[in-house]
Amino acid sequence: MPYQSVGNRRNNVQFGVGRTVWVGTHPAAIPERILDMIPGGLAWLALFVLLGLAYFAPLAAILAAGLLAFYSAVRFSFAAVANLLGHKLIRRWEATDWQAEYARRATADSLPLDAVHHVVIIPNYREDIATLRRTLDHLARQRDAATSINIVLAMEVGEDGAVAKGQALQSEYGGCFENFLVATHPKGLSGEMQCKSANQAWAARWARRTMVDELGYNIDHLVITTMDSDTLWHPNYFEALRVLFATDPRRYATFWQAPIRYHGNVWAINPLMRILHAYSSAWELAYLAAPWWQALPMSSYSLSLRLLDSTGYWDPDVIADEWHMYIKSYFQRDGDVWLQPIFLPFYANATTGDTVLAAIKERYLQTLRHAWGAKEIGYTIAQMSENPQISFLGGFNLLFRVAHDNLLAGVGWIIMMFGMQFPMLFRPDVVRANLFTAPGLLLQISATIVTLLTLIFWAIDLRIRPPRPKPWTWGERLYELVSLPLIAVMTFLCVAMPVLHSQTRLMLGIPLQFRVAAKR
Repeated sequence: MPYQSVGNRRNNVQFGVGRTVWVGTHPAAIPERILDMIPGGLAWLALFVLLGLAYFAPLAAILAAGLLAFYSAVRFSFAAVANLLGHKLIRRWEATDWQAEYARRATADSLPLDAVHHVVIIPNYREDIATLRRTLDHLARQRDAATSINIVLAMEVGEDGAVAKGQALQSEYGGCFENFLVATHPKGLSGEMQCKSANQAWAARWARRTMVDELGYNIDHLVITTMDSDTLWHPNYFEALRVLFATDPRRYATFWQAPIRYHGNVWAINPLMRILHAYSSAWELAYLAAPWWQALPMSSYSLSLRLLDSTGYWDPDVIADEWHMYIKSYFQRDGDVWLQPIFLPFYANATTGDTVLAAIKERYLQTLRHAWGAKEIGYTIAQMSENPQISFLGGFNLLFRVAHDNLLAGVGWIIMMFGMQFPMLFRPDVVRANLFTAPGLLLQISATIVTLLTLIFWAIDLRIRPPRPKPWTWGERLYELVSLPLIAVMTFLCVAMPVLHSQTRLMLGIPLQFRVAAKR
């Protein structure tokens, strides 16, 4: 059996995917069930309030929509500036000589570079072996892969043929890396759900026992990288990470995160969907590059094994594993944790579908699962109430970051969309008479700014995509151009609706069925 968690997670009784009961020696100050109702409850409250305002005070509804749209426009403008800064930083980091950088950064407290070893955990379930081979091929091309990179292929017993697939890849790629380990996560363990978090927690504990206790590696010299099975790292990522880990005095309190680009299969996905993925990539870069926003780990990231072990590893019953792990570490370490960007982008695969409807469905289901991260709002509030020794301002800043995007995509979207539509439905005369007054103009101008900046994000993404494997077809060009005027519709179908769906299920206590999105 792997080492047991030393964390203080209270959510250890599992009743279904995404549905837990907090237990422990101390009752929660606020019941989890109440906290889970916050995002969905606010969204539905906003809907009913807007219905009343639309009839009795239509200008108030329009003004609320306009003010929130103005806030979004300002936020998008800051994101555009952050993107320019981020692309400049990427060019600088790609030109860095990391051996020389180590010599420049090294102090008496730094670790020797050859003492640092990577442990790369690849959780996967029913993943096509060709995808895993592509991932391993890219990892094998990293600098010093054969002497510094240890692969942990995290398989699931619930997948037929998983053990055989893991052994086949171990035999095929074992000589490319320092060690190639295959961890097999049992099915149906108490307190777990079928999710990436449970798989990688099992694999990390198993790797700790194997590498530290059996092979004698120093736990303080091991840096863990957990990744999606389709992640394609920048060729210099692990060299840069090694240098940063070796020279950073806060190495045991740090998460490292690179910008994500959904370019792993960009030319294979439906052209209508590419603008949404360009938008997502732009925002992830903005959060990392902007000094005025707090970044959080996303998808694939790194941290020391010492930090992971001291905080009890990933909890096996959460979907937003990266945010949850950061929040958990923050409160367990009394706020002594931070995220360090590595401006070397990695590629990830976007959802696919054989038809437009299939592509929309897959993206909808992926967003539905990601939006379950709204549960972390309640978790953060609970941690703040249980850790009064931590600065309220620090905890609130983290809560604001966790809640912001979830609430803006839920209650915020309702206010911006229906703040104009409901008054138009119930009081069209008032709306027409005030289209060019301050509330109406504010809404229209703000919406235009947001749309234009989203198009700029798409144009930048188009420029930096990897080379096409074959020439454009006229049909593909047309589809991608059509996606531009349809951006509001696609955002509604693939972002706003699944977010509201997910938050409503969370509010009502309806478990979410975990499902891996189709990517190829």
